[in-house]
Amino acid sequence: MSSLILLRRIKVENANAITGLTYGFPAITHFLGFSHALSRRLTETHGLRIDGCAVVSHEHQIHAHTSGRDYQFALTRNPLTRDAKTASFNEEGRMHLTVSLLLECHGEIPNGEYGQRDLAKFLSQVCPTLRLAGGIIVDIQNISVMSMPSCSQEMRRLQWQLMPGFALRDRSDWLGEHHKRLLEYDPNATLLDAWLDFAALKIQAEIPEEGDIQEGEPANWHVVPKPNPGYLVPLMTGYQRISELYAPGVVANARDAETPFAFTEVVYGVGEWCGLHRIQSLEEIFWRYRTTETGYYCQGAGAPMTSEHFD
Repeated sequence: MSSLILLRRIKVENANAITGLTYGFPAITHFLGFSHALSRRLTETHGLRIDGCAVVSHEHQIHAHTSGRDYQFALTRNPLTRDAKTASFNEEGRMHLTVSLLLECHGEIPNGEYGQRDLAKFLSQVCPTLRLAGGIIVDIQNISVMSMPSCSQEMRRLQWQLMPGFALRDRSDWLGEHHKRLLEYDPNATLLDAWLDFAALKIQAEIPEEGDIQEGEPANWHVVPKPNPGYLVPLMTGYQRISELYAPGVVANARDAETPFAFTEVVYGVGEWCGLHRIQSLEEIFWRYRTTETGYYCQGAGAPMTSEHFD
């Protein structure tokens, strides 16, 4: 039996704004890590398990400044040394954000609505003690536990609670499709080339017909559209193992000397920010993770099981 946990309008301060090669919003791995930590707590106390996690963004503020052209992160060097001088390291880029999380909860919640209210009260005490995307949770407007929407009317009622906001969908399947189209024109095209078409902002000069080009004449530039319509963004979606699995304690300076160790690289995919009014089912925006012998992958509905992500 599945229930829905709604963490509405979570305010987070100093969350991670840099995720691998991308920046501007925490990686989806941060949110699934938060839901996994919460799931482990609920398993111990209530016998419940959290599976899917949907992310709805309401507001974000990146700690950066600009002189009018390029943006730079507002970095600090903390703490001070014994001589009251700044330390020799910079912290990563930070941001404030307000998000809502929809969590798919599996297991039986006894006592009907009374049990749901008791669980919501328990979560209001536990959630602020956890980190979200490396940041501190300073406020949660409301926490509620309810049944999964079973009709369009219940779905619309849930959407109204979350507006205004944008939900993050997995579009990594478009990455594989675009790569296949590129191979038709360029047999040497790689997944990196396809991913950059989604990630980079490209402009191209209009080439007039032969004979009309005049020396010194300014070119007309236009923005090259993304391969697919929508507000598409590059995403960090997991980790890929790049070395053998070493026995515990073999690798020096590892964080945990009792757990096997492997070197990894970041896995990238493509996501889409879409308005809540376009969502017909929560399954469209739920993210889940899967693990294999070689990696950890976060995927949404419709994502291929054979990963077409770029790593």
